[in-house]
Formats: sequence, structure tokens, C-alpha cells
Amino acid sequence: MITATPRTEHVGEQASALRPQRGLVLPIAVLALVLVAAFSSPMLSAIGVPPLELPSTLRDGVTLSLSVFIESLPFVILGILLSTIVQIWVPFRIIARVLPRRPALRRMLLSLTGILMPVCECGNVPLSRGLMMRGFSVSESVTFLLAAPILNPVTIITTYQAFGWDNGILAGRIVGGFLIANLAGWLLDTRANQSGMLTPSFNAHCAHTHEERGSKLHRSLLNFAEETSALLPALVIGCAVAGAIQIGAPRDLLVALGSNPIWSVLALIALAFVISICSSVDAFFILALSATFMPGSIVAFLLFGAMMDVKMLALLRTTFTGRTLAYLAILVALCSLVIGWGLNLVA
Repeated sequence: MITATPRTEHVGEQASALRPQRGLVLPIAVLALVLVAAFSSPMLSAIGVPPLELPSTLRDGVTLSLSVFIESLPFVILGILLSTIVQIWVPFRIIARVLPRRPALRRMLLSLTGILMPVCECGNVPLSRGLMMRGFSVSESVTFLLAAPILNPVTIITTYQAFGWDNGILAGRIVGGFLIANLAGWLLDTRANQSGMLTPSFNAHCAHTHEERGSKLHRSLLNFAEETSALLPALVIGCAVAGAIQIGAPRDLLVALGSNPIWSVLALIALAFVISICSSVDAFFILALSATFMPGSIVAFLLFGAMMDVKMLALLRTTFTGRTLAYLAILVALCSLVIGWGLNLVA
């Protein structure tokens, strides 16, 4: 077990100077998407500029990618801002004093802190990174990472507005999110070498953050710039992949599977992974399919999509190794499957 102490033990000999970020990746990628969307828009006709004729499939892919990016970007920025506040402006002794010493209780309390920080899964990535930079273990940070997108007031309110208390969908999402997050945290806590689950570059970044040079404002600006350059390129790539997958997703087949207790769960888990929609609005998206799919399948969609999707994995790859992400994705998928299937059987 790694307790919440300064992260020098997490980084060891891997601490080194940060590698220069490829700063041109993000602006080029965003500019390319915006230009393709703009020059293919009918709005240009209003000013006498003929729109660029693009294949419909490409236009759809760009539109979907941009919609996911625009929806996610504010939450990522908010998450980076909150992460910077936690890292630099909140005294560590206050955090250590509030949290209990017992590992299980610490993780349980961390999984509930999303109530105080209503950001979606994208914003929780920089927040969880900030927790690890302050000395929290990987297992504690992952518990927060998985639970916070579900156990926050915005997600709870929107899910209630969409479904109310019908068929136990809201209760299943809240309880299921809490259980999955704490199970994942407990399993990761059993691993001796938690720093081995992090990428070498992030370990080096953690070492760099403990070199407290300059004023708090200077360090805040530097941290914001470093986190932005690390996360936004990954967000662009994840959104582009999500848009590309969506235009080829066999939605007719998904709807055809909706009445089967287990296949409907698998279908909506796959849809949640592909669609990459924000946890604060995903309930309204899936509401349109609630008449076709069983309640347990809806819960599985709301659980898995808030914890793991294409966009989320691209962001997490900046922090965790590929093996760790595969382990987490399989674990969350299996738990969502069991919860969804069980609810379908009793529905």
C-alpha cells in the first residue's frame, strides 16, 4: 500500500527532465478539423463562398469528431484548473487531515468527492493526475477517477430528469458506479509496484512538480501549460477516433439486439465505448433507446460509458501504461455486464 505521502517513492530513478511536448500537434489537428468543417458548411453560401464538396461520410466523421471535442473541451479545461488548485494552492496537510487513514475508507471517501467537483470523465483525468502528483497512490486516484463522473450532482440530476426512479436505472447507476470504482481501487491496491502502472513520462512529470521553484502563480501557470500540452493532443486524437468509429457503427444491429437480456447489454457497452459522450448528458442520449433496450442494458451503458470510452482511453494513455488500461477496461466492462445482466433478469 502506498500512502498519501510525497511522491518521491513513486518515481525513484525514473525522475528526469520532462521531454519536450510536441506543441504543434494540437493546433494543427484542431485547425484541420475546423477548416474541413467550415469549408464544407452551407453557411458559407450566405457570404457568397461556395462550400467545399466533401464525401458525406467524411463530413459526418468530422462533424461527429468536432461535436465530441467541443462537448469535452470545457470539462478538460475545468479539470486542469481544479487539478492546479489541488496541487499548488491547497496545503497537503489539510487533505491528509480530512481523509481517514484506513485504505478502504480513504478510497470510499475519495469516490464520493465527485459530489464537490461536478466535472465529467474528461475533467477527472487531470484531477486524478493531480492527486497522484500530490502523493496519492494509483489505487486511490483510480477510485476517484472512475467514481467521480457518476457520483456528482450534475450526472445524478440529468439521469433523474431522463429516467426518474423508473426501473431502478438511477439507483443502479449510482450504486453500480460506487461499487465498480471501489472494487477497481481495491484490486489495484493489492499490487506492490504501483508506480509501474504509470508511464515513465508521467513519473518524470511527478518528480518535476516537486521541484517547487518560483511563486505559486508562476507554478500554477507552468502546471496549466504542461497539463494542457499533455492532455489536449490526446483529446483531439480520441475525438477523431470516436468520430471515425461512429460513422461505421452498425446501429441497426444494435437495435435488433435490444430485447435479449445479455446481448443487449453487450451491444450498449459497445455503443458507450464508441459514442464517447459526456457523462453529464449521456442519459438524454440513451433515453431515445429506452423503449428498445432493457433497463439493465441502459444501466450498463450509463456505467461503462462514464468510466471507459475511446476518448477517455486516449486521455488516460498519457498517464497509465497500456497494460494497466487494458486491465481497467476489461474489469469495468465485466462489472457493467454483470450488473446490467442481473438487472435484466429481475426486470
